[in-house]
Amino acid sequence: MSAEKLIFKIVAREAWAAARRDGNFKGSPDDERDGYIHLSAPAQVHGTAKKYFRGMENLLLVAFDEAALPGLVWEPARGGDLFPHLYAPLPTAAALWEKPLALAPDGEPIIPQDVLAC
Repeated sequence: MSAEKLIFKIVAREAWAAARRDGNFKGSPDDERDGYIHLSAPAQVHGTAKKYFRGMENLLLVAFDEAALPGLVWEPARGGDLFPHLYAPLPTAAALWEKPLALAPDGEPIIPQDVLAC
């Protein structure tokens, strides 16, 4: 699969474990407030981690194939950049992989280099 089709969700490990039991991730409190699930393209995930997840422990980075998520819409968000938004529950079975995110000394989640290279 080409890297251009990968999209990512940063999620609390406990929330993802609960979603796996249910089969769907219904969203974080921010997702629920906004009415859709916030996702990121490879070039966006570092900025998302830095802005919204600094200092948060026990996070996972979960990868999805864009084509496996019906209801996905690309809409302008931070800085006018188009971000993937899912207007439906996120099916956990569609996850390609999940990786734990360590925190840098400044509290910023460390995104794996292979993701940043996408």
